[in-house]
Parts: sequence; structure tokens; C-alpha cells
Amino acid sequence: MNTNINKLTFKEILNLLPHRYPFLLVDKIIKIVKYKYIKTIKNVSFNEPFFNGHFPGDPIFPGVLLIESMAQTAGILAVASMSKLEHKDLYHLVGVDKARFKNPVFPGDQITTEVYYKKYKRKIILFKSISKVNEKIICKANIMCMKK
Repeated sequence: MNTNINKLTFKEILNLLPHRYPFLLVDKIIKIVKYKYIKTIKNVSFNEPFFNGHFPGDPIFPGVLLIESMAQTAGILAVASMSKLEHKDLYHLVGVDKARFKNPVFPGDQITTEVYYKKYKRKIILFKSISKVNEKIICKANIMCMKK
């Protein structure tokens, strides 16, 4: 079994996740190693709707959306590892532990998210996730997903 999947297209991402604009927070998949690792990219544009209110005159990417981007990345790894490459198998976010925000994210930044598959127990998958901008850590969290 080949466990490596590289550089999935945006259309393939749409097959893996049920999310759509403006809530799809993964633009590109760089690499997947089933049951182990995924690396994705989110390009942050000033045109994103939340910047109107977060915060006017000082736009900052919301921390809760960083966590959501990590959860979507973990969901892609779960689907790619446990299922055929389709989103009919949904994984829901059921927990976030040890979330830490280290640095802000601004329009024009490119967020790179790495998620590591840690363990599977009682239908729950635990992931360790790290998001970076220019190799500088912006957020870390443990993400838990469960198949619906």
C-alpha cells in the first residue's frame, strides 16, 4: 500500500472536505503520509470577510479560525488515512487541548500547517498540530476528531 500522497489539487480538497467558501481554510496540500503526517497551506487575503470586524484598522487572522484550519487539515488526514478519498466519511472536531497562540497572522501571510497523527482510540483520533508563517510558529494545539 502506498502511504504517500503528494500535492493534491484544490478540486481534490473539495472532495475531501464538506467546507466551502468562506469557511474552507485549506488552499493547498503539500504532502500526506497516511496515518502519519500532512502539510497544508492557507493563503491569507485581505479580502476575507472576517477582516471587516477583526479588527478594523488592525486586521488580524482570528485565532479560532487558526484552530479551525488545523482541524480541517486533521480531517483531511483522517479521511485520506481511514477512507477512500471522499468526504462522505465526515470527521467532526470533538476536542482541542493545549492550544497556544504565539504570534499574530496578518493579511498577505501564508500559513503552513503540519498535523501529525498520534493515536486512534474508541473512534477518536488524536493529532498534534503546528501552524507557522515564514517558519515562525504561530499556533500549536492537540486536535481530536471523531468519525460521524
